[in-house]
Amino acid sequence: MRKATRRAVCLGGAVALLAGCGFQLRQAPNFAFGTLAIAGAPNSSIAAELRRSIGASGQVQVLPDVQAMQSQVVLDLLDERREKVVVGLNATGQVREFQLRTRLRFRLRTPQGKELIAPTELLQQRDISFSESAVLSKEAEENLLYRDMQTDLVQQLMRRLAAVRLA
Repeated sequence: MRKATRRAVCLGGAVALLAGCGFQLRQAPNFAFGTLAIAGAPNSSIAAELRRSIGASGQVQVLPDVQAMQSQVVLDLLDERREKVVVGLNATGQVREFQLRTRLRFRLRTPQGKELIAPTELLQQRDISFSESAVLSKEAEENLLYRDMQTDLVQQLMRRLAAVRLA
């Protein structure tokens, strides 16, 4: 009986601490605009994921770039790049570790040309070890890491878009 009471008090204390510190689950962002056009690479996987994520919020209608003049804001995807850089070699000069990077340059503007977010670059990077005996599994791991970085970039971009206030 005492043990159960002690657990309840500890659990209640933990809940009170979390509530008191301002902890709150992440919620869907609130955007200051109702329509958005995404201009740039039409076959971009980041653009496709961004369309899905913004469209899923239900607040913003994503228009094709040909309808950019009808939207409140235009997101220009200026550059999207994946890089793979050698960062570690063994004693015989064989690759032991790579660094994977995904870069995204973008800007946000009104259809009339007023810049809301100046050209900005977002960067995600991950380290991956390499083994010649497990080439196929390392390739699959590399693809998973690139997809993870892409998701992180989309989330960062959405937070930046949510911070924009139209005048």
